[in-house]
Amino acid sequence: MTNLLIKIFIKDKDNINDKNVREKYGMLSSITGIIINILLSVFKLIIGIIANSMSIISDALNNVSDAGSSIVTAIGFKMSQKKVDADHPWGHGRMEYISAFIVDILIILVGFELLQGSVEKILNPTIPSINNITIILLVVAILVKLWLFIFYRKIAKTINSAAIKGTAYDSISDSISTLAVLISAIVAKFAGVSIDGYVSLLVSIFILITGFRATKEIIDILLGSKPDPEFVRDIEEFAKGYETIAGIHDIMVHDYGPGRKIVSFHAEVPANSDICKAHDIIDQMEQDIFDKFSCITTIHMDPIVVDNKEINEMRDYTEKVVKEMNEKFSIHDFRMTDGGERINLIFDLVIPTDEKINIEETVKEIQNRIHTKNSNYYAVIKAEYSYI
Repeated sequence: MTNLLIKIFIKDKDNINDKNVREKYGMLSSITGIIINILLSVFKLIIGIIANSMSIISDALNNVSDAGSSIVTAIGFKMSQKKVDADHPWGHGRMEYISAFIVDILIILVGFELLQGSVEKILNPTIPSINNITIILLVVAILVKLWLFIFYRKIAKTINSAAIKGTAYDSISDSISTLAVLISAIVAKFAGVSIDGYVSLLVSIFILITGFRATKEIIDILLGSKPDPEFVRDIEEFAKGYETIAGIHDIMVHDYGPGRKIVSFHAEVPANSDICKAHDIIDQMEQDIFDKFSCITTIHMDPIVVDNKEINEMRDYTEKVVKEMNEKFSIHDFRMTDGGERINLIFDLVIPTDEKINIEETVKEIQNRIHTKNSNYYAVIKAEYSYI
Protein backbone atom coordinates (compact mmCIF):
# COMPACT_ATOMS: atom_id res chain seq x y z
CA MET A 1 0.00 0.00 0.00
CA THR A 2 2.80 2.42 0.92
CA ASN A 3 4.73 1.74 -2.28
CA LEU A 4 1.53 2.07 -4.30
CA LEU A 5 0.77 5.53 -2.87
CA ILE A 6 4.34 6.65 -3.51
CA LYS A 7 4.20 5.34 -7.08
CA ILE A 8 0.89 7.09 -7.79
CA PHE A 9 1.60 10.51 -6.27
CA ILE A 10 5.40 10.89 -6.64
CA LYS A 11 6.50 10.44 -10.24
CA ASP A 12 10.24 10.99 -9.78
CA LYS A 13 10.29 9.10 -6.47
CA ASP A 14 13.97 8.09 -6.57
CA ASN A 15 15.30 11.64 -7.00
CA ILE A 16 15.10 12.40 -3.27
CA ASN A 17 17.80 15.12 -3.42
CA ASP A 18 15.46 17.26 -5.50
CA LYS A 19 13.66 19.66 -3.15
CA ASN A 20 10.40 19.41 -5.13
CA VAL A 21 10.40 15.61 -4.87
CA ARG A 22 11.17 15.87 -1.16
CA GLU A 23 8.27 18.27 -0.70
CA LYS A 24 5.95 15.81 -2.46
CA TYR A 25 6.98 13.07 -0.03
CA GLY A 26 6.27 15.41 2.88
CA MET A 27 2.88 16.46 1.52
CA LEU A 28 1.91 12.84 0.80
CA SER A 29 2.68 11.80 4.38
CA SER A 30 0.86 14.84 5.82
CA ILE A 31 -2.31 14.50 3.70
CA THR A 32 -2.48 10.74 4.35
CA GLY A 33 -2.09 11.36 8.08
CA ILE A 34 -4.75 14.07 8.10
CA ILE A 35 -7.35 11.92 6.32
CA ILE A 36 -6.73 8.76 8.37
CA ASN A 37 -6.55 10.52 11.74
CA ILE A 38 -9.74 12.53 11.11
CA LEU A 39 -11.60 9.35 10.16
CA LEU A 40 -10.25 7.51 13.21
CA SER A 41 -11.10 10.37 15.56
CA VAL A 42 -14.70 10.57 14.29
CA PHE A 43 -15.24 6.81 14.65
CA LYS A 44 -13.66 6.68 18.10
CA LEU A 45 -15.52 9.75 19.32
CA ILE A 46 -18.86 8.25 18.28
CA ILE A 47 -17.96 4.92 19.90
CA GLY A 48 -16.71 6.64 23.07
CA ILE A 49 -19.86 8.75 23.49
CA ILE A 50 -22.19 5.80 22.89
CA ALA A 51 -20.18 3.57 25.24
CA ASN A 52 -19.65 6.37 27.80
CA SER A 53 -15.95 5.51 27.81
CA MET A 54 -13.48 8.22 28.82
CA SER A 55 -10.50 6.20 27.57
CA ILE A 56 -12.01 5.84 24.07
CA ILE A 57 -12.90 9.55 23.97
CA SER A 58 -9.35 10.36 25.08
CA ASP A 59 -7.99 8.19 22.30
CA ALA A 60 -10.25 9.98 19.82
CA LEU A 61 -8.98 13.38 20.94
CA ASN A 62 -5.44 12.09 20.55
CA ASN A 63 -6.23 11.31 16.89
CA VAL A 64 -7.58 14.85 16.45
CA SER A 65 -4.24 16.18 17.69
CA ASP A 66 -2.47 13.84 15.26
CA ALA A 67 -4.45 15.32 12.38
CA GLY A 68 -3.47 18.79 13.57
CA SER A 69 0.13 17.63 13.78
CA SER A 70 -0.01 16.49 10.15
CA ILE A 71 -1.31 19.91 9.13
CA VAL A 72 1.56 21.64 10.95
CA THR A 73 4.04 19.23 9.35
CA ALA A 74 2.64 20.02 5.90
CA ILE A 75 3.00 23.76 6.52
CA GLY A 76 6.54 23.21 7.79
CA PHE A 77 7.49 21.23 4.68
CA LYS A 78 6.05 23.92 2.43
CA MET A 79 7.90 26.73 4.19
CA SER A 80 11.18 24.78 4.35
CA GLN A 81 11.29 24.73 0.54
CA LYS A 82 11.34 28.52 0.25
CA LYS A 83 14.29 29.84 -1.69
CA VAL A 84 17.20 31.63 -0.07
CA ASP A 85 16.86 35.33 0.57
CA ALA A 86 19.01 38.17 1.89
CA ASP A 87 18.22 37.35 5.52
CA HIS A 88 18.48 33.55 5.14
CA PRO A 89 21.43 32.70 2.87
CA TRP A 90 21.21 29.01 3.83
CA GLY A 91 17.51 28.77 3.04
CA HIS A 92 14.59 27.85 5.29
CA GLY A 93 15.27 24.15 5.83
CA ARG A 94 15.08 24.40 9.61
CA MET A 95 11.38 25.23 9.33
CA GLU A 96 10.90 21.48 9.12
CA TYR A 97 12.52 21.14 12.55
CA ILE A 98 10.46 24.02 13.93
CA SER A 99 7.23 22.43 12.67
CA ALA A 100 8.29 19.17 14.33
CA PHE A 101 8.84 21.11 17.57
CA ILE A 102 5.33 22.62 17.35
CA VAL A 103 3.86 19.16 16.78
CA ASP A 104 5.66 17.83 19.85
CA ILE A 105 4.32 20.70 21.98
CA LEU A 106 0.79 19.91 20.76
CA ILE A 107 1.28 16.29 21.78
CA ILE A 108 2.35 17.39 25.27
CA LEU A 109 -0.68 19.71 25.62
CA VAL A 110 -3.05 16.91 24.62
CA GLY A 111 -1.34 14.64 27.14
CA PHE A 112 -1.94 17.10 29.98
CA GLU A 113 -5.59 17.57 28.94
CA LEU A 114 -6.16 13.81 28.93
CA LEU A 115 -4.39 13.51 32.28
CA GLN A 116 -6.86 15.90 33.85
CA GLY A 117 -9.87 14.06 32.39
CA SER A 118 -8.47 10.73 33.56
CA VAL A 119 -8.18 11.87 37.17
CA GLU A 120 -11.81 13.03 37.11
CA LYS A 121 -12.88 9.65 35.71
CA ILE A 122 -10.95 7.80 38.43
CA LEU A 123 -12.66 9.89 41.12
CA ASN A 124 -16.08 9.34 39.54
CA PRO A 125 -15.97 5.90 37.87
CA THR A 126 -18.76 4.49 35.68
CA ILE A 127 -19.05 1.19 33.82
CA PRO A 128 -18.78 1.87 30.05
CA SER A 129 -21.30 0.20 27.74
CA ILE A 130 -19.15 -2.03 25.52
CA ASN A 131 -20.37 -4.35 22.75
CA ASN A 132 -18.67 -6.59 20.20
CA ILE A 133 -18.81 -3.92 17.49
CA THR A 134 -16.89 -1.53 19.75
CA ILE A 135 -14.16 -4.12 20.28
CA ILE A 136 -13.91 -4.90 16.55
CA LEU A 137 -13.63 -1.21 15.65
CA LEU A 138 -10.86 -0.71 18.21
CA VAL A 139 -8.93 -3.65 16.73
CA VAL A 140 -9.31 -2.11 13.27
CA ALA A 141 -8.07 1.24 14.64
CA ILE A 142 -4.95 -0.45 16.04
CA LEU A 143 -4.17 -2.10 12.69
CA VAL A 144 -4.69 1.17 10.80
CA LYS A 145 -2.31 3.02 13.14
CA LEU A 146 0.29 0.27 12.78
CA TRP A 147 0.12 0.68 9.01
CA LEU A 148 0.42 4.45 9.39
CA PHE A 149 3.55 3.94 11.52
CA ILE A 150 5.10 1.77 8.78
CA PHE A 151 4.06 4.34 6.15
CA TYR A 152 5.59 7.27 8.06
CA ARG A 153 8.75 5.35 8.91
CA LYS A 154 9.41 4.44 5.26
CA ILE A 155 9.01 8.02 4.07
CA ALA A 156 11.08 9.39 6.99
CA LYS A 157 13.89 6.98 6.14
CA THR A 158 13.64 7.70 2.41
CA ILE A 159 14.02 11.50 2.75
CA ASN A 160 15.76 11.58 6.15
CA SER A 161 13.04 13.66 7.83
CA ALA A 162 13.11 14.31 11.58
CA ALA A 163 9.55 15.68 11.47
CA ILE A 164 8.05 12.59 9.83
CA LYS A 165 10.18 10.31 12.00
CA GLY A 166 8.61 11.91 15.08
CA THR A 167 5.15 11.46 13.57
CA ALA A 168 5.95 7.79 12.94
CA TYR A 169 6.77 7.14 16.58
CA ASP A 170 3.69 9.09 17.62
CA SER A 171 1.68 6.62 15.52
CA ILE A 172 3.18 3.58 17.22
CA SER A 173 2.46 5.16 20.59
CA ASP A 174 -1.14 5.65 19.45
CA SER A 175 -1.35 1.96 18.61
CA ILE A 176 -0.20 1.07 22.11
CA SER A 177 -2.63 3.59 23.59
CA THR A 178 -5.55 2.13 21.65
CA LEU A 179 -4.47 -1.36 22.70
CA ALA A 180 -4.71 -0.23 26.32
CA VAL A 181 -8.17 1.17 25.62
CA LEU A 182 -9.16 -2.16 24.04
CA ILE A 183 -8.04 -4.02 27.16
CA SER A 184 -10.12 -1.64 29.27
CA ALA A 185 -13.17 -2.29 27.07
CA ILE A 186 -12.76 -6.07 27.27
CA VAL A 187 -12.41 -5.95 31.08
CA ALA A 188 -15.54 -3.79 31.34
CA LYS A 189 -17.55 -6.13 29.10
CA PHE A 190 -16.58 -9.48 30.56
CA ALA A 191 -15.64 -8.63 34.17
CA GLY A 192 -17.98 -5.72 34.81
CA VAL A 193 -15.13 -3.72 36.32
CA SER A 194 -14.34 -0.13 35.33
CA ILE A 195 -10.62 0.50 34.80
CA ASP A 196 -11.46 3.14 32.20
CA GLY A 197 -10.03 6.07 34.15
CA TYR A 198 -6.82 4.23 35.03
CA VAL A 199 -6.24 3.15 31.41
CA SER A 200 -6.91 6.71 30.26
CA LEU A 201 -4.35 7.86 32.83
CA LEU A 202 -1.76 5.43 31.44
CA VAL A 203 -2.54 6.61 27.91
CA SER A 204 -2.03 10.25 28.89
CA ILE A 205 1.27 9.46 30.64
CA PHE A 206 2.45 7.53 27.60
CA ILE A 207 1.55 10.47 25.34
CA LEU A 208 3.42 12.86 27.62
CA ILE A 209 6.54 10.69 27.63
CA THR A 210 6.44 10.45 23.84
CA GLY A 211 6.00 14.21 23.52
CA PHE A 212 8.84 15.08 25.89
CA ARG A 213 11.26 12.65 24.23
CA ALA A 214 10.45 13.93 20.75
CA THR A 215 10.76 17.53 21.94
CA LYS A 216 14.21 16.87 23.39
CA GLU A 217 15.36 15.30 20.13
CA ILE A 218 14.26 18.32 18.07
CA ILE A 219 15.70 20.81 20.57
CA ASP A 220 19.03 18.98 20.37
CA ILE A 221 19.01 19.38 16.58
CA LEU A 222 18.14 23.08 16.78
CA LEU A 223 20.83 23.69 19.40
CA GLY A 224 23.41 21.85 17.30
CA SER A 225 23.78 18.20 18.24
CA LYS A 226 26.80 16.20 17.16
CA PRO A 227 26.59 14.77 13.63
CA ASP A 228 25.69 11.20 12.81
CA PRO A 229 28.84 9.09 13.47
CA GLU A 230 28.16 7.04 10.34
CA PHE A 231 28.07 10.22 8.24
CA VAL A 232 31.40 11.34 9.71
CA ARG A 233 32.97 7.93 9.04
CA ASP A 234 31.74 8.03 5.45
CA ILE A 235 33.34 11.46 4.94
CA GLU A 236 36.62 10.25 6.45
CA GLU A 237 36.73 7.11 4.31
CA PHE A 238 35.82 9.09 1.20
CA ALA A 239 38.62 11.63 1.81
CA LYS A 240 41.24 8.89 2.26
CA GLY A 241 40.70 7.78 -1.32
CA TYR A 242 42.35 10.89 -2.74
CA GLU A 243 45.98 11.17 -3.81
CA THR A 244 48.25 13.08 -1.41
CA ILE A 245 45.63 13.22 1.40
CA ALA A 246 47.38 11.81 4.48
CA GLY A 247 44.42 12.32 6.82
CA ILE A 248 41.72 14.75 7.92
CA HIS A 249 40.78 16.33 11.23
CA ASP A 250 38.73 19.15 12.81
CA ILE A 251 35.55 17.97 11.09
CA MET A 252 32.59 20.29 11.66
CA VAL A 253 29.03 19.69 10.48
CA HIS A 254 26.37 22.40 10.55
CA ASP A 255 22.79 21.32 9.90
CA TYR A 256 20.59 23.95 8.24
CA GLY A 257 17.84 21.45 7.52
CA PRO A 258 17.57 18.15 5.64
CA GLY A 259 19.75 18.29 2.53
CA ARG A 260 21.42 21.49 3.74
CA LYS A 261 24.49 20.33 5.63
CA ILE A 262 27.60 22.51 5.69
CA VAL A 263 30.82 20.54 6.30
CA SER A 264 34.34 21.76 6.93
CA PHE A 265 37.57 19.99 7.84
CA HIS A 266 41.36 20.16 7.59
CA ALA A 267 43.06 17.89 5.06
CA GLU A 268 46.68 16.91 5.73
CA VAL A 269 48.97 16.87 2.67
CA PRO A 270 52.74 16.23 2.47
CA ALA A 271 54.69 19.45 2.95
CA ASN A 272 56.76 18.76 -0.16
CA SER A 273 53.69 18.41 -2.40
CA ASP A 274 53.12 20.58 -5.44
CA ILE A 275 50.83 23.21 -3.88
CA CYS A 276 48.91 23.80 -7.11
CA LYS A 277 48.29 20.10 -7.61
CA ALA A 278 47.23 19.66 -3.96
CA HIS A 279 44.87 22.62 -4.31
CA ASP A 280 43.28 21.10 -7.41
CA ILE A 281 42.74 17.83 -5.52
CA ILE A 282 41.11 19.70 -2.64
CA ASP A 283 38.80 21.56 -5.05
CA GLN A 284 37.83 18.30 -6.73
CA MET A 285 37.17 16.67 -3.35
CA GLU A 286 34.80 19.49 -2.37
CA GLN A 287 32.81 19.00 -5.58
CA ASP A 288 32.79 15.20 -5.24
CA ILE A 289 31.56 15.38 -1.64
CA PHE A 290 28.73 17.67 -2.76
CA ASP A 291 27.76 15.21 -5.51
CA LYS A 292 27.88 12.16 -3.22
CA PHE A 293 26.63 13.52 0.13
CA SER A 294 24.64 16.61 -0.99
CA CYS A 295 26.49 18.93 1.37
CA ILE A 296 28.60 22.04 0.83
CA THR A 297 32.17 21.45 2.00
CA THR A 298 35.04 23.79 2.82
CA ILE A 299 38.47 22.15 3.18
CA HIS A 300 41.52 23.76 4.77
CA MET A 301 44.85 22.37 3.60
CA ASP A 302 47.41 21.49 6.30
CA PRO A 303 50.98 20.66 5.14
CA ILE A 304 52.73 18.01 7.26
CA VAL A 305 56.26 16.60 7.05
CA VAL A 306 56.14 12.90 6.17
CA ASP A 307 59.73 12.16 5.10
CA ASN A 308 61.68 13.24 8.19
CA LYS A 309 62.70 10.32 10.41
CA GLU A 310 62.99 12.31 13.67
CA ILE A 311 59.65 14.05 13.18
CA ASN A 312 57.91 10.79 12.33
CA GLU A 313 59.40 9.05 15.39
CA MET A 314 58.38 11.88 17.71
CA ARG A 315 54.91 12.03 16.19
CA ASP A 316 54.50 8.30 16.87
CA TYR A 317 55.91 8.67 20.38
CA THR A 318 53.60 11.61 21.15
CA GLU A 319 50.57 9.69 19.90
CA LYS A 320 51.60 6.77 22.12
CA VAL A 321 51.92 9.03 25.18
CA VAL A 322 48.53 10.59 24.50
CA LYS A 323 46.81 7.22 23.98
CA GLU A 324 48.35 5.84 27.20
CA MET A 325 46.73 8.69 29.11
CA ASN A 326 43.36 8.23 27.42
CA GLU A 327 42.50 6.01 24.47
CA LYS A 328 39.97 8.57 23.25
CA PHE A 329 42.57 11.35 22.92
CA SER A 330 44.13 12.18 19.54
CA ILE A 331 46.57 14.70 18.07
CA HIS A 332 46.95 16.53 14.79
CA ASP A 333 48.92 19.37 13.16
CA PHE A 334 52.15 17.93 14.58
CA ARG A 335 55.32 19.83 13.69
CA MET A 336 58.78 20.51 15.17
CA THR A 337 60.83 23.69 15.24
CA ASP A 338 64.54 23.44 16.04
CA GLY A 339 65.93 26.42 17.95
CA GLY A 340 69.20 24.73 18.82
CA GLU A 341 69.08 23.97 22.54
CA ARG A 342 65.29 23.99 22.51
CA ILE A 343 63.18 21.91 20.11
CA ASN A 344 59.48 22.67 20.18
CA LEU A 345 56.95 19.90 19.48
CA ILE A 346 53.83 21.77 18.45
CA PHE A 347 50.50 20.00 18.09
CA ASP A 348 46.78 20.10 18.87
CA LEU A 349 45.36 17.73 21.49
CA VAL A 350 41.78 16.67 20.76
CA ILE A 351 39.64 15.77 23.78
CA PRO A 352 36.14 14.24 23.52
CA THR A 353 33.50 16.61 24.87
CA ASP A 354 32.17 14.04 27.35
CA GLU A 355 35.56 13.62 29.10
CA LYS A 356 35.54 15.28 32.53
CA ILE A 357 39.21 16.09 33.06
CA ASN A 358 41.44 18.91 34.21
CA ILE A 359 42.84 20.14 30.91
CA GLU A 360 45.75 22.06 32.44
CA GLU A 361 46.93 19.04 34.42
CA THR A 362 46.55 16.78 31.38
CA VAL A 363 48.61 19.13 29.20
CA LYS A 364 51.33 19.40 31.85
CA GLU A 365 51.53 15.62 32.20
CA ILE A 366 52.01 15.18 28.45
CA GLN A 367 54.63 17.94 28.41
CA ASN A 368 56.54 16.29 31.26
CA ARG A 369 56.56 12.87 29.57
CA ILE A 370 57.89 14.33 26.33
CA HIS A 371 60.51 16.42 28.14
CA THR A 372 61.62 13.34 30.08
CA LYS A 373 62.37 11.52 26.84
CA ASN A 374 64.71 14.32 25.75
CA SER A 375 65.49 17.40 27.83
CA ASN A 376 65.70 19.48 24.64
CA TYR A 377 62.09 18.66 23.73
CA TYR A 378 59.37 21.09 24.83
CA ALA A 379 55.75 20.35 23.94
CA VAL A 380 53.62 23.31 22.89
CA ILE A 381 50.08 21.99 23.12
CA LYS A 382 46.77 23.51 22.09
CA ALA A 383 43.97 21.54 23.76
CA GLU A 384 40.57 21.54 22.06
CA TYR A 385 37.30 19.64 22.28
CA SER A 386 36.09 17.48 19.44
CA TYR A 387 33.16 18.72 17.33
CA ILE A 388 32.02 15.21 16.43
